Amino acid sequence: MIKQTAGRDALEDFAPEFARMNDDVLFGEVWSREDKLSLRDRSLVTLCVFMGKGMVDNSLKYHLVSARKNGITKEEMAEMITHAAFYAGWPNAWAVFRMAKEVYADEVCEENHGGIFGLGEPNTAFERYFTGKSYLKPLAKTDNIFMANVTFEPSCRNNWHLHKAEKGGGQLLLCVDGEGWYQEHGKPAQSLRAGDCVTIPANIKHWHGAKKNSWFSHIAIEVPGENTSNMWLEPVTDEEYNAL
Repeated sequence: MIKQTAGRDALEDFAPEFARMNDDVLFGEVWSREDKLSLRDRSLVTLCVFMGKGMVDNSLKYHLVSARKNGITKEEMAEMITHAAFYAGWPNAWAVFRMAKEVYADEVCEENHGGIFGLGEPNTAFERYFTGKSYLKPLAKTDNIFMANVTFEPSCRNNWHLHKAEKGGGQLLLCVDGEGWYQEHGKPAQSLRAGDCVTIPANIKHWHGAKKNSWFSHIAIEVPGENTSNMWLEPVTDEEYNAL
């Protein structure tokens, strides 16, 4: 568990003992007894108690966020609130639903993106080369070709990079959903939407990603070549991006 400091941050000067018990006992000891009850189950218990008491404030928001981090899915959260509504009261359920929808809002949006191939999984392996959140869904792979659907959330883009090759190489982009940008270094950015195709030569510095107010998905296809590799460079700055 992450060490809790909320009690000391808010009450260290006014109520140091309460702050200590909040941070060190409640969160430091009770919540940490995962061998007795998992974090996921502790989140469920805590949310039901808050709902039963009608406590719909920032502390509930904190526990909703924690519940999501602890593995409670949007579907499970909706079912839990629906079940508890019969015991905690319909008005309390409405209040918790409103806050839960905010906590899971990005997940609701994500389900509708990715085009016909779907969103895929968070692109954690390459996230250090992206500004914003991206998703990857591999589609096909042979000895010399890899093809995947890449989805960018609004404003997400990858770093400047090159597809290096001594012969052949490069990449093809087939745009399948939303609107985005492609830009080669020293040239104006090219606006992209579903149905557009981009041929990226080898050894050309470039970047691609979503527009500010749109999700964007493209299929990325590696072009076979000799001694191919990717070279990741600096991020596209906010100044460069916002100037488009």
